Amino acid sequence: MIIGIDASRISKATKTGTENYSSYLIKSLSSVDKKNRYVLYFNEIPQFFEISQTNFITRYIRSTRLWTQARLAWECLIYPPDVLFVPAHTIPVIRRPNLKTIVTIHDLGAQFLEAYHQFPAKLYLNWSTKYVAKHATHLIAVSNSTKKDLMKTLKVPSDRISIVYEGVARDIFKPNNSYEIDEVKARYGLPEKYFLYVGTIQPRKNLARVIEAFARANLKNTKLVLVGEKGWLSDEIYKLPDKLSIKSKVKFLGFVPTEDLPALYGGALALIFPSLYEGFGLPILEAFACRCPVLTSNLGAMAEVSGGAALLVDPKKVDEIADGLKKLASQPDFRNRLAAAGIQRAEYFSWEKTAAETLKVFEKVAGKNENTTI
Repeated sequence: MIIGIDASRISKATKTGTENYSSYLIKSLSSVDKKNRYVLYFNEIPQFFEISQTNFITRYIRSTRLWTQARLAWECLIYPPDVLFVPAHTIPVIRRPNLKTIVTIHDLGAQFLEAYHQFPAKLYLNWSTKYVAKHATHLIAVSNSTKKDLMKTLKVPSDRISIVYEGVARDIFKPNNSYEIDEVKARYGLPEKYFLYVGTIQPRKNLARVIEAFARANLKNTKLVLVGEKGWLSDEIYKLPDKLSIKSKVKFLGFVPTEDLPALYGGALALIFPSLYEGFGLPILEAFACRCPVLTSNLGAMAEVSGGAALLVDPKKVDEIADGLKKLASQPDFRNRLAAAGIQRAEYFSWEKTAAETLKVFEKVAGKNENTTI
C-alpha cells in the first residue's frame, strides 16, 4: 500500500499544535511500519527532520500559495497514492474519484468560538472542515469530545470517525533534575515560585480570566509566566496586567524552544490551562509527563484527557480559577498528589501508540485488513 501524507506543516520554522502533531506522528509511523510505502509531500525543505527508512520517500513540491488545492491536488492526480492522509482539516477538492482520503480533525474551534478566529482564515477553516466532514473517506478525531462535536454539529456518522489520541514525547517531556530546572529558570529570569501557561496567546485560551484570577488570588512572591507566540486579538491580554496593577508579577516569555519546556514545567507550581475550548490539550500531557500539577477546564477534551489527574475548574468563573490557584500555592501535599497522578496518566499516551492506531485506520480504509476494528 502506498500512503501519501501531506507533510507541509513540518516545514514551518515555529511549530505549534498541528505542526508538532504531524512531525511526531510521521516519525513514529516510521518506527512502527516497515511494510507499507510512504510518500511525504513537502512544500519546503524542512530543517531538522529526517527519516532514513527505505519505505519512506519525500516529494518536494515548491509552493507558496494554494498548496492543498493546486500543487498537492495535481501531484495526487498524476501520481496517486492508495490513501492520502492530511494531518489537519482539509483535502484537495479536485482529486481522483477512487482516491481514499483520511483527515485528522483537531477541533471545531472556528465554529464554536468563531469570534476568536481571524478573518478570513476562519472562513476557510470552517469551509474546509465542513467539506471533509462530507467528502473525506474517513476522519480521525483526536478525542471523544471532538468526535461528538463532529457527529452533533456536522452530522458525520459515527462509523466514519475513528478516535486516535495524540501522544506525548516522553523522551523529551520527562522530569528534570533540580540543576536543569534552576539553570533554565535563571536563564529566563524566573522566581522560585510561579504558575505556568503554555500555548498561543489568544482569547480562546481564556487568558484574560486567568490573569484576573491571578490578580484576585493575590499570592505573595509568586509570578504568572505565559509561554507562547502572540496570536490574533491578543493586545488586550498583554495590556491587562498593567490595568490590574500586577504588571511586575506577570511575565510573557514569547516562543520558547521545546528543549526548555520540560524544565519550565518541572519548576512550576502548576500548569494553568483553563481554556474555553480544546480538541485535545497537549500541554496537559506534557505537564503530566514532567511531573507538573495541572489546573484545567472541567469540560470537553480537557477533562477527558486529564482523566481525573488534574484540578478541574469552570473556565468561565474567575473566582473558581482564583481559588484553584490559592489551593495549589498553599498545599504542597495536594500538588504532589496531582503530580503523581499526572505522571501515571501520561503513561497511557505515546506517539508510538498514536502511530499504531493511525496505521490501523489506514489499513482499514484501504481495505487491506477487513478484520481490523477502528
